[in-house]
Amino acid sequence: MNSACQPLLQMRGISKRFGATQALQGVDLELYPGQVLALIGENGAGKSTLMKILSGAYEPDQGQMFLQGRPYRPSGPAEALDAGVAMIYQELNLAPDLSVEDNIMLGQEERRGGWWLARTAARKRIAQVLYQLGHADLDPRTPVHRLPLGAQQVVEIARALIRQVRVLVLDEPTSSLPAADVQRLFEVLRRLKQTGVGVIYISHFLEEVQQIADRYLVLRDGRAVGQGKLSQTTHAQLVALMAGRQVEELFPQVPHAPGEVILRVEGLQGERMPRWAEFELRRGEILGIAGLVGAGRTELLRCLYGLDPVRSGRVQVAQFSPPPNPAQRIRAGLGFVCEDRKAEGLTLDQSLEDNLTYTRMQPYRRWGFLLRRRRRACVQQWIERLGIKTRGPTQPVYQLSGGNQQKVAFGRVLHQEADVYLLDEPTRGIDVATKAELYRWMGQLAAEGKAVVFVSSYLQELLAVCDRIAVMYRGRLSAPRPAQQWTEDTLLAAALGALEQENYPQDDSSHL
Repeated sequence: MNSACQPLLQMRGISKRFGATQALQGVDLELYPGQVLALIGENGAGKSTLMKILSGAYEPDQGQMFLQGRPYRPSGPAEALDAGVAMIYQELNLAPDLSVEDNIMLGQEERRGGWWLARTAARKRIAQVLYQLGHADLDPRTPVHRLPLGAQQVVEIARALIRQVRVLVLDEPTSSLPAADVQRLFEVLRRLKQTGVGVIYISHFLEEVQQIADRYLVLRDGRAVGQGKLSQTTHAQLVALMAGRQVEELFPQVPHAPGEVILRVEGLQGERMPRWAEFELRRGEILGIAGLVGAGRTELLRCLYGLDPVRSGRVQVAQFSPPPNPAQRIRAGLGFVCEDRKAEGLTLDQSLEDNLTYTRMQPYRRWGFLLRRRRRACVQQWIERLGIKTRGPTQPVYQLSGGNQQKVAFGRVLHQEADVYLLDEPTRGIDVATKAELYRWMGQLAAEGKAVVFVSSYLQELLAVCDRIAVMYRGRLSAPRPAQQWTEDTLLAAALGALEQENYPQDDSSHL
């Protein structure tokens, strides 16, 4: 990338207000051809709003934009695409039952004779784009739902490139990807840089940002507070810019000690997964669950919570063995924060106060009536305790940033006053400072005699936060071991099955 060349994209003095909230104030951004610009900041800092203005979803209140030196002000996402700007969101926007080629060409199909699809010409273009992305082996006739998540992401990028996109925005592109797919994505981005495509890369994984990006721009409270070359910036400096303070403890420790057994799982098998899980969890303990995507970690938590059918086995909470359904497991003291907060963890069109209190409404009922003032006052206290950035308890959850939505999902199980917290990838898509807050809450729960089961693909946080760690491999859970006995290398080896013989129980699953 030649820094002396003309900027590919310029955004000058961009401001946007939503009611009383100033989402952006005078933000400047420059992107050059063949450059990866990291856009970073805490949740609610204004990153999504800025990119929605760029992609035509919002109109700025003030400011100007220039694309390849020409004024640029799209009236909507379609016009932005036509101009060469594409945004790929964290939740991919694909038609799962259509083929790869149909997804890539969707909305821009070539026709001959006015009626028939020109599939031969389209396939040539698709083949060229997939070759450019290093995925020439991807069969265009394959239904998208049969592809792994990393390959689906390639399909979405290919759909953008087939339109001759010059600016590509990626929003948390690696939050659901295993390590191997992350590296494949980075190789794709390096190929795009060579063709002169400019990439804006939004991520909370600073180690990835420093690996793939050339420059950075930090937003905080709607303002640009720092920018520069990543090669001249440290991890700690980026964190300080994001948080507006020094975050000395990325993994804060709250002293806690294990007590009596609160959860006992014996020979648990689901309809498909888990194939075998057996462990004990004590009060005052954080148990980490590592493993590859698809290994059965999510299914394990869903079976524990009663969401997925159980084929055999026993789940005992304290002295009780509740029936396998969520209502009974909630009464027994289990709380669950699921991985997919938008599809299952939250009711997005309902208010923040509804979402926070759904699983424990008893304090706000009297003679069949809902005590709204009491509930609202309590929810306001939770908003302040969790640091949720919101207009108030009545704001719909879909209007909150991803990190603040995750705080609501976590706040729901805190309000529930559960004894055992089942957390499935709770730090996915949230910023460094919010992660630190979540780790502190987990430690505080353990200090109060609660217990936590913590599923994560981020090995560093498992090693730093958990007391013991077990690993899922092909549906089977290893025996938990103290965190000090693991390293990132041994966790990865166990997740890949390299430690299978010594680490995993050998169950008789031939009947499954």
